[in-house]
Amino acid sequence: MSVVSSEANPASKPIPRHRVLAKVKGGVPAAYKDVLTDGALLFLADLERRFGPTRKTLLEDRKLAQIRYDDGELPDFPPETAHVRKSHWEVAPIPDALQDRRVEITGPVDRKMMINALNSGAKMFMADFEDASSPTFVNMMDGQVNMQDYATGNLSFTDEARGKSYTLNDEIAKMIVRPRGWHLEEANITVDDQPMSASLVDFGLHLFHNGKKLAADGRGPFYYLPKMESYQEARLWNDVFNFSQAALGIPHGTIKATVLIETLPAAFQMDEILHELQHHMAGLNCGRWDYIFSYIKTLKNHKRFVLPDRAQVGMDRGFLKAYSLLLIQTCHRRRAHAMGGMAAQIPVKNDEAANAAAFEKVRADKKREADQGHDGTWVAHPDLVPVAMEVFDAEMPGKNQVLSQRQFPNITADSLLSPHTGTITEAGIRTNISVGIQYTAAWLCGRGAVPIHNLMEDAATAEISRSQIWQWIRHGATAIMADGSETTVTSALYRKIFDDELASLKAEMGDDAFVSGRFPEAAKLFTETATSADLPDFLTLPAYDILEA
Repeated sequence: MSVVSSEANPASKPIPRHRVLAKVKGGVPAAYKDVLTDGALLFLADLERRFGPTRKTLLEDRKLAQIRYDDGELPDFPPETAHVRKSHWEVAPIPDALQDRRVEITGPVDRKMMINALNSGAKMFMADFEDASSPTFVNMMDGQVNMQDYATGNLSFTDEARGKSYTLNDEIAKMIVRPRGWHLEEANITVDDQPMSASLVDFGLHLFHNGKKLAADGRGPFYYLPKMESYQEARLWNDVFNFSQAALGIPHGTIKATVLIETLPAAFQMDEILHELQHHMAGLNCGRWDYIFSYIKTLKNHKRFVLPDRAQVGMDRGFLKAYSLLLIQTCHRRRAHAMGGMAAQIPVKNDEAANAAAFEKVRADKKREADQGHDGTWVAHPDLVPVAMEVFDAEMPGKNQVLSQRQFPNITADSLLSPHTGTITEAGIRTNISVGIQYTAAWLCGRGAVPIHNLMEDAATAEISRSQIWQWIRHGATAIMADGSETTVTSALYRKIFDDELASLKAEMGDDAFVSGRFPEAAKLFTETATSADLPDFLTLPAYDILEA
């Protein structure tokens, strides 16, 4: 058995405790005996015991910060770290494998979808254990099996029902793994009879089995870190990286991470996050959908920050434009990469005009990103890889734009909070309800990336859907109805439209499919999280309780 206890890091202060393995509820399934090995479970236990308490403290700090925002304080640049923002420093050199990231494709850790993404022609593939995956234990552990097969060059899939085989091309995208966020736990793996941090499970299993293999040929290990809200949370990840590399015999600084700036508080701490992770830093990413959700959630008590329909909240203005420009400016000043956001459009079948319009939206969005100075972008579907690639090839002849000399406006705290203007419509309310219910139902059935209304929806867009409903009801927003009249958004109006949308879904699907598809549970959960007295932090937390019930 590999020795991976705390004593493997001689610089750390010993923590008296018994050497134990993390426990797997119901025992280790035969299918995952090569994932949940004794050595891996010992490593997970070490991670949880060392870093779990700090994680929980930082989650409590989030709650305290939210109380201050609810009471009237607004997010701002931390005064105690002004010296970090004003001083001259750069992140450690970024390896060759991460120099050209002009198009990245994202998706769940499903085996066939991973192969298609790796073969898509994109420069990078983000394998998402979080927003694009429903966290059933089978999904998460299958994902780890797939990660091992990728690392050893054995990733393939045979669809016996269709008689089709999937194998990797000679040239494939490089893999970046996105573990689940700090707020999530893995109920099926415990340490000292408490659920483990899902972040540490996903990261720990991947690094333990694959870190050295990937490092040996320059393929990694690379990670995307989601949903952080403070530089202290970035510091925790850096501590995890330092310990893990020492424990597993991986050279310091080998791990490289890209941080998703997808919470409003984190946008005010981008320099600090880069600084905390500077020896492991690859760049920052505009996680735009979660960022909209976080904006609503953080400023939920303030009427002046009410947003219009989701379709009207674009990256070309308001707080979204300010945050994307600040991200580019900050990253390039520190010689890190500034990644653009997701194009959620997917091909529209049997409608050439609609398909052309969708692709044109993607081109315009990607041209905006490239012109602003982003070093790459995201797409959700393989057919959009060449569209985005064409734009970035034309606008960015080099591998990246890190050394570009652009002039940026002064991004102030006020500009980072500036809400979008627009209208709230009956169609917007209906879309939020319909998308929210359909996505939640699919998530409860084990699917995390779901095509709805010609867009690839994930957990972030479901969060926007229910938080917008909550915000509009909370502040008595005015909605324009289908007949042109104006009315106040109330719980009664929500219930009426909700009943209409649910009846339409049921009629379209039929009673049996409606029930087996878990729509009744999804509808109940969506309503509870969209109309409660206080806005729940995450839809996925109560949903996970149902998933694991």
